[in-house]
Amino acid sequence: MEKNKKYAISVVAIFAIIIIAGMYIINNLGKTSKQRNEEKGEKELSQLVKKIDVTDIPPQKSAITDTKTSLAEELPDIEKYPLIVEGNGDIDVEIISSTEKSGTGVDGWLTETARKFNSQNNKLGEKKISISVRSIASGLATDYISSGKYLPDAYTPSNILWIEMLKSNNVKTEEVTEKLVGNVAGIIMQKSKYKNLVDKYGEANLTSVIKATLAGDITLGYTNPYASSAGMNFLISSLNYFDKDNPTSETAISGFKKLQEKVPFVSYTTLQMRDSAEKGVLDAFILEYQTFANDDSLSKDYEFIPYGVEHNNPLYLIGNIEQEKKQVLQEFVKYCSQKDISDLAQKYGFNKYDSYKSEIKTYDGKNLYTAQDIWKEEKDLGKPVIGVFVADISGSMSGTPLAELKSSLINSSKYINNNNYIGLVSYNGNVYKNLEIGQFDLNQRAYFNGAVQALSASGSTSTYDAVLVAMDMINKKLKEVPDAKPMIFVLSDGETNKGNSLDKITGIVENLQMPIYTIGYNANLKELEKLSAINEAASINADSDDVVYQLKNLFNSNL
Repeated sequence: MEKNKKYAISVVAIFAIIIIAGMYIINNLGKTSKQRNEEKGEKELSQLVKKIDVTDIPPQKSAITDTKTSLAEELPDIEKYPLIVEGNGDIDVEIISSTEKSGTGVDGWLTETARKFNSQNNKLGEKKISISVRSIASGLATDYISSGKYLPDAYTPSNILWIEMLKSNNVKTEEVTEKLVGNVAGIIMQKSKYKNLVDKYGEANLTSVIKATLAGDITLGYTNPYASSAGMNFLISSLNYFDKDNPTSETAISGFKKLQEKVPFVSYTTLQMRDSAEKGVLDAFILEYQTFANDDSLSKDYEFIPYGVEHNNPLYLIGNIEQEKKQVLQEFVKYCSQKDISDLAQKYGFNKYDSYKSEIKTYDGKNLYTAQDIWKEEKDLGKPVIGVFVADISGSMSGTPLAELKSSLINSSKYINNNNYIGLVSYNGNVYKNLEIGQFDLNQRAYFNGAVQALSASGSTSTYDAVLVAMDMINKKLKEVPDAKPMIFVLSDGETNKGNSLDKITGIVENLQMPIYTIGYNANLKELEKLSAINEAASINADSDDVVYQLKNLFNSNL
């Protein structure tokens, strides 16, 4: 009897398992792995959010203006970027240089060359001459010069496009040399994908890469054209591909939109883009040859395809400078052409693609600015972003960090497009819903400003509880606006001591595929970087003196 009873129980258990398995199969029949992951993420998110106490803060408006902070006001003091070479001559000429040649190590060709030049105690008549070098990325340097915030004696960006943009802003420029040292921008592609590209399209160039991207044969990424020389070059080259006569025409815009549909995201930095490639998210991405040549792992696994305008590092005088300084620069250019200096350039990866010639022959600065505007408007193909800002108001943010967070968030929010949907969450030991998600029209902007201005700091820190609440808000809004792109921005000093942990929420963030951008205020960034890395987002160290400019670039990239 006992034996029969045990047998009956076993049979019932087996039938129960079969029924449960069958229900699971039926429930998941026809679903993709992405859909199953999303459902799993939503379920886990709902379970965790139910355990979090959330306080709703009554919304309050604050006056807004359409006037954006001037570019000069957004930029930090130039001393944030100190001279990497400081000359001490009677006639000293300061050059602002793009970073790939004015850093250290293999990125230090101009740095070393200027120091060698200065060590020779060269003279103009009886006066000792020297060169000073300030290392600043080309997009940022162009902003300093065009805004009038800071004018060096001379400027050598990565390519001529930035000079044309200065000219369109009526900045006086004069060519010293069209090519200080040679370089090119390129698309680097996994070797297997490169072989497939050549097999199918017969060649490897920008044309075949765009065709392959449009056909879905490769997944391509590029960097923010507001800040990156290679990114700006890729943007204008792509528009030029669709309409060579008028790269800002409706034909060019229409073609670019089709291309952008196939681009998973635009990277805020080259490092973010490279990390995405290493994780298999991208098959190809853009990079200068000099950087590619100095990285053994890249040259081993990728092929290089040049595109666009040559990165010839032109050298131009800026503004009205004395004749003596012009002569010093001419002497320096002669020095740069000496064999030992040319050999150093070769050693560091420059002057190795001199046979490449651009198909783009004319560049108009106004068209380049128009191209940037087109990109900001069209990069999301008319699809809005649903974004929630998550602001740290714990005690460690008291004083300057919170004051900077509030002012920078209000000022930089003016760069968010009106068609996006924006909300605000804040947190200390508790979580506060300061503003429900709404379309970022004038009314929502007024509520956003009021909510930000009312923030005050105290207490402990529950970062990941607040992130979960923001994800839940976005998830619910996505039911109303299903074509929108979700996005979260965490503004914090990076310290967490209460509530859920990063490990606890990582799986949910992965399954729901919500990019989480982190902005660290005087922060320990390691934890924030881990959070951003889950879904290929960027982490920014927003020092208090340049946070508005940093956020502006981030919002131009994403909002």
